[in-house]
Amino acid sequence: MGGGEAETSRRMHPPIEVTDNPRPAVFEVDAINELGSVVVTPIAGEHPLTLYLDKRELVTLMTLGAAPEHLALGYLRNQRIIASIAEIAAVQVDWDTDSVAITSRVLRDTGSTLWEAESATAELESRLARRTVTTGCGQGSMFGDLMDALDDVSLPAHARLTEEVLYTVMARLRGHESIYRVAGAVHGCALCSNAGEDRGEIVRFVEDVGRHNAVDAIAGWMWLEQVGGADKIFYTTGRLTSEMVIKAAQMGIPFLVSRSGLTRMGYEIAQRVGLTIIGRCQGRHYLLFTGTQRFVRAPGTALA
Repeated sequence: MGGGEAETSRRMHPPIEVTDNPRPAVFEVDAINELGSVVVTPIAGEHPLTLYLDKRELVTLMTLGAAPEHLALGYLRNQRIIASIAEIAAVQVDWDTDSVAITSRVLRDTGSTLWEAESATAELESRLARRTVTTGCGQGSMFGDLMDALDDVSLPAHARLTEEVLYTVMARLRGHESIYRVAGAVHGCALCSNAGEDRGEIVRFVEDVGRHNAVDAIAGWMWLEQVGGADKIFYTTGRLTSEMVIKAAQMGIPFLVSRSGLTRMGYEIAQRVGLTIIGRCQGRHYLLFTGTQRFVRAPGTALA
């Protein structure tokens, strides 16, 4: 979703075969209201999508199906299963089998899967063995690996977010068409610009049945299109857990905004990497939790 606002970027990786196979986001069913009347009511879609990497099953995600190819790429990126988008040759979604097949260049070029490639087998097997089911809607993560990777995260020290731009982001999101308004039952994530004349504009907007699917879909799109995060703001409707903070940091995004709250570990990790968290953000109300040095308040509200 949100392709209309998408910025374009010259791809620096070899061409990848990617299907474009979204599912309908909303379905209509009959419901009976408090008066006993039958009301045709839109509900959000939910579909199983099993990810295969070089013919090996990785995980089954329950998804709205709005951006399945980007979701698969983002999952591989954020779980650190694949190190570079250049390693991927194809991403093919088939809803007849509720699956997405990701083919590596190792398989395409040599006929051997990543699991058969002697140099990669031990590392990949080790990563998949260390799965911790986190609070991320049951998706599960290689949590130890993600924590270890934080030492390599470097967010731009010069980045600043003004109160005016924050309010612009919130106003844009209030006016944005969404599945949630029609059917509810979904989380939304938005990637917004924090640079030039487009500050506060929505670059990419994705909704899914789980907030981690939505953030992964944006991460996958950024990876595929080679879009950087240093001049971006990330917004989510969901709570800011440790995993959400780690994913934003891995994407190089210095500002994470949510209409919900955050957890203690999310707070501690944000402090560790220097990420700015703004929670409970609705309308013109917000709470600035971490990274206060990056936030520029309007003159009329700045502390004396």
